[in-house]
Amino acid sequence: MIRVLLVEDDLRLASALREVLTGRMQFAVKHVTTGRAAVSAEPADVVLLDLGLPDMAGLDVLKQLRGRYEFAGAGIIVLTARGQTKDRIAGLRTGADDYVVKPVSVAELTARIEAVARRASQPPSSAVSVGAIGIDLASRQVTLDNELIELTAKEFDLLVALAQQPGRTVARHHLMMQVWRSSWPSNERALEVHVSSLRAKLGDPGLITTVRGIGYRLVRP
Repeated sequence: MIRVLLVEDDLRLASALREVLTGRMQFAVKHVTTGRAAVSAEPADVVLLDLGLPDMAGLDVLKQLRGRYEFAGAGIIVLTARGQTKDRIAGLRTGADDYVVKPVSVAELTARIEAVARRASQPPSSAVSVGAIGIDLASRQVTLDNELIELTAKEFDLLVALAQQPGRTVARHHLMMQVWRSSWPSNERALEVHVSSLRAKLGDPGLITTVRGIGYRLVRP
């Protein structure tokens, strides 16, 4: 059963959503109306987060949820009336897995919940490879052209985060969450230092490219 945390201060909308999600879809739904209640709630598989909350900015709630270890791997769907492109970009860069603008059909919303929950619950494979780079997740060893290279724990975690999405830009906040379990700005400099060190150890600075203003990408061979 998918556990859903519904963060919505519109009681009529929340009641209607909860009725459908618990009835027809048989999800386990916990409803809260404030940001403070959301960041202290029990862990869930998927969070439906309204940005217009009475006590906290929605993006601050999103940051704090991502900063909690129990919510770091949860699927978070922003459900809001704010549909401008800049709002969508801000939500996704802050850590949302999906961004849905109200009004939305129940059928579409439940499909998105299931898709996000499915991605969040997929167990990691025991090995990842990108070109000449081989990563053994169980032993935490990395080979380059079949030769073992020594990485620190943070460098290893950073490489895994990039290698799990080869060829795609991975946002800085996502990398910080996966490696440091926090997206606080103080970790940005540490991220830059570790990227530089990882590039040097891989022997080819071009393997990890910087996407200005967004994050980094591990280049596919």
